[in-house]
Amino acid sequence: MLVLSRQRDESIMIGDNIVVTIVDIRGDKVRLGINAPAEIPVHRQEVYEAIQRENLRASRLEPGDTQGLGRLAGRGSAAGQPAPQNRPTDGPRR
Repeated sequence: MLVLSRQRDESIMIGDNIVVTIVDIRGDKVRLGINAPAEIPVHRQEVYEAIQRENLRASRLEPGDTQGLGRLAGRGSAAGQPAPQNRPTDGPRR
């Protein structure tokens, strides 16, 4: 692990397009500002781990999880019911 010392308003670069800036220091807490491209997700570690757990849980299908999907897929115009109609917008598109 690389360990760097920084003071308030100082930054570090990660690659060419991620900047981590020390925004504030209060007691034993440090506030970081992270500037990264939109396609790079940035999460606190506990949030990242919760997302990973949920993704793993969602990827596991149980035998009863798919019951009723055939009935849902048959709704709409294919089942003899009219398809939803497009509704007008609130104004002209620009």
